[in-house]
Amino acid sequence: MKTFNLSVFTLTLIIFLWNSNLVFSQNNENQYNVTGKIIDSESKETVPFVQVAFFKPGEEEPVAYSDTNIDGVFNLKLPASTYNLRLYLIGYERQEIENINVNKNLNLQNIEIFNEGENLEEVVVESSKILMRTNVEGITINPSANLSNIGGTLLDILRNTPSVRVGDDGGISLRGSTGTNVLINGRNSSLTQNLDQIPASAIEQIRIINNPNARYDAEAEGGIIDIVLKKGDDLGTNGGAELTYGTRGRMNTGARFNHRTIKYNVYAGYNLRRWRDVGNRRIEREIFGDGEKLNQETGNRNENLGHTFNYGADYYFGKNTISYEGVFSTSLDQQINTLYSRLSTLDSDELVLEYVRRNNESETDDGLENSFIYERSFDDKERSFKFIVSNSYTNQFKTQNIDIFRNASNPNPENLNGQERAFTDEKRYNTVFQTDYIHPLPNQMKLEVGAKSNLRNFDNDYDYSRFNEGAQDFVNDPAISNRFDYKDRIHAGYFVWSKAGEKIDITAGLRGEYTTVDTYLYNTEERNRQEYFNLFPSVQSLYKFSPEQQIKFTYSRRIDRPTAWRLNPFPDITDSLNVRRGNPFLQSEMIHSLELGHIMELKKASLTTNFFYRQVNGLLDFITIIEDGISYSQPENLNTGESYGVELIGLWDLTPWWNLNGSLTGFNIRVDGSNLGEEFVNSGFAWNTKLNSDFKLPLDFTLQLVFNYDSPEIEAQGRDLSQYFIDANIQKSFFNNKGSLALSIRDIFDTRRFAGNSLTNTFSQSFYSKRETRIALFSARYNF
Repeated sequence: MKTFNLSVFTLTLIIFLWNSNLVFSQNNENQYNVTGKIIDSESKETVPFVQVAFFKPGEEEPVAYSDTNIDGVFNLKLPASTYNLRLYLIGYERQEIENINVNKNLNLQNIEIFNEGENLEEVVVESSKILMRTNVEGITINPSANLSNIGGTLLDILRNTPSVRVGDDGGISLRGSTGTNVLINGRNSSLTQNLDQIPASAIEQIRIINNPNARYDAEAEGGIIDIVLKKGDDLGTNGGAELTYGTRGRMNTGARFNHRTIKYNVYAGYNLRRWRDVGNRRIEREIFGDGEKLNQETGNRNENLGHTFNYGADYYFGKNTISYEGVFSTSLDQQINTLYSRLSTLDSDELVLEYVRRNNESETDDGLENSFIYERSFDDKERSFKFIVSNSYTNQFKTQNIDIFRNASNPNPENLNGQERAFTDEKRYNTVFQTDYIHPLPNQMKLEVGAKSNLRNFDNDYDYSRFNEGAQDFVNDPAISNRFDYKDRIHAGYFVWSKAGEKIDITAGLRGEYTTVDTYLYNTEERNRQEYFNLFPSVQSLYKFSPEQQIKFTYSRRIDRPTAWRLNPFPDITDSLNVRRGNPFLQSEMIHSLELGHIMELKKASLTTNFFYRQVNGLLDFITIIEDGISYSQPENLNTGESYGVELIGLWDLTPWWNLNGSLTGFNIRVDGSNLGEEFVNSGFAWNTKLNSDFKLPLDFTLQLVFNYDSPEIEAQGRDLSQYFIDANIQKSFFNNKGSLALSIRDIFDTRRFAGNSLTNTFSQSFYSKRETRIALFSARYNF
């Protein structure tokens, strides 16, 4: 019996294995190799890391998918059938090739992938280290290609961005204009109030739109800076981590991942940043009428600890995509500022007044943003619909404890004879509703229409008190304490018509914006309400001499509305002799902006040349006046401002191991503030340049040198002086560029500082500010 059972079992096993082997062999026989190479439609160069997926017609789950290798090649095994091939890569159009019949090993040869564009063609400017896309509106920068951004923030990236200048206080100017509209993922966000809290490692790309068309907000004189955060679009599970550590215990670390299928994508990222800094600032002022001079020096030491989370998900069904994007940030900033002041006579240097103010300050910043996006595509790829709703919130709470040492030159405890305390509770809310629709028309024409509502609230509650010796307690000062509430509502609608031709592309648009502004001072019960409607036309054109050379022209009318911070009239008296205050009577700037550009793309080099002109009515600028020996800095509307210049952006692969990329911008500025007085009329020429030199060294080492120079630049009452600095970076790559170690030394000659001077009929003033800018950072990265 046992023998029979064993024989039956053996026979069954042999039959099963034979049948399994037959099925396996048949399956192998029906599997075919499908290979191909993806190339750029314009440069004809291979494109690595393109996502390649084969689908059966009518199905949404891929049969097989992969990425192209470093040479742009893919190789997949597929059973015999008919397939649709889809190609995905950020910066390129999503493409689908239908009805590929696989019944044998198949080589699809070269498959062209097309650059993603709006209405007008884009020219892709590529080198071995920098990817920069230039189009009719501006440029797109890949921050990870610049090693000087390691361990930094958004402000560090902008310092190395063409035509952008970052001031001592973190303010941004673009081609000499301080009016810029900073977006996050294409949306208005209250998180942009703290640009130094956005880590560089969380940023995918930066888009500079110098002369936006009617599709975009008309806000901002200088244009738009759009910050695109990393989210992960690659199929499968991907991620990375990095750690940066530097001098004075500076640290930045982060990790991110995403998992994507054909049906959904989820992603998340986290960054921790601890940054310590020291610096000093000097001011020298001569007051002509009083015959006095003021010398001040401030020493500063601060530490910032911040956490940033970004997360989200996409769900794909049919031709629809629903997305959620979220950002949460929190930080604690602690600093001690010690101000030494000495007021003396001009002729004999006799002491009039001296004191020391020590400000021990703590500030917490919390921010949250939530966005929901619905997108619908159609059989006609030129047709699309998008709806967005987003809400962002920030809360800044600042505590200032100020010790005053009057008639003293040092802050010894026995010299303490005054104390002040201030609390600032500032909340910002920003809600956006937006919809956009693109409809193709015959003869390569398109019509875009859309609507948007941008709702902003700003609530600043400032509580100031002095220590009263009699009461032995802090007593509120109602003359300085205040609460300021600001609300604005901007409702907009637009249309954009475009036509693409063999030689000429044209876009024309019109945007209408209805604005209401409501401010309220709780202390005085003063309310100020403004209501107005404006039309903003725009025109863009592109003439294509050849695939290598093109000329563009753009025009737009723009507006720059005064911010809540500029409107709040109550003073900041951290320094009692240098007070900053707002102006509730400010009006909006109205701007006309024109640009004429030439784009030239060669095999190993490219050059973009832009001539620009900007005319501003009601120019907003800060001016300084002296009252009773105290300097008051406040914004005012000047008559006009005018600037014109040229911008050059170039890339050059000199050899297979050395490439250069950089920019040169020169412009003339004229400020007419004769409505306030002849001393507020000024003009001058300014220029800046940024140069990045990359060297590929043996053993997968890369050396990078970065040079920045900003010439003197005029203001309404004076000018900022020139500054320059050089960064040096070296990186070693591992594991087919998945991992790397890098050493970055910023400002190797310790030359970066801010300085300037002012001269009026009543006073002259100079300032000098220097922070610790020569720092070393060591970084390790790994991506999977």
